[in-house]
Amino acid sequence: MPDYYRAPGWFTRHVFNQLVAFLTRQGISVLGSRVLAVKGRTSGQWRTTPVNLLTHDGRRYLVAPRGETQWVRNLRAAGTGELRVGRRSESFRGRELADDEKVPVLRAYLRRWKAEVGVFFEGTGPDSSDDQIRAIAPRHPAFEVLPVDLRVRASREARLRQHSRVDGHETLGQRRQQRP
Repeated sequence: MPDYYRAPGWFTRHVFNQLVAFLTRQGISVLGSRVLAVKGRTSGQWRTTPVNLLTHDGRRYLVAPRGETQWVRNLRAAGTGELRVGRRSESFRGRELADDEKVPVLRAYLRRWKAEVGVFFEGTGPDSSDDQIRAIAPRHPAFEVLPVDLRVRASREARLRQHSRVDGHETLGQRRQQRP
């Protein structure tokens, strides 16, 4: 099956996504929105886009209603990314779901955001049968959002400590972290 992708229209790209991203950067989450940041697979530069973060059965997921988007390809290549709201940033690793794993996740996603993204699911909705949802699952990549491996986190924190000293003095941020 060829890659499925539904490009956003002018209004979505230039108005809606920009507005949601702006509000999310200001710390206002619109129905669970986050700004997803992933390093580009060829450029290595951070790429950002607004996404809907789904919490379902105590786990968190990212779903690509438009299909094989650039953020999906970049997350596959990088394996990790950041979810941002205001000044808060959470590093994560993404585990791509198999098509059978997607059925309850896609159902929950459609239950929450069908009005916004239902058009991309070809008439399939939250009340559709498992077989109907399974039939569209290959066209909608989904990732479980997991904590970054502790070794990676420790390595990143060590690098940050190295680079956050100014003329041999700790920065204010480091002093705050050391407070009891």
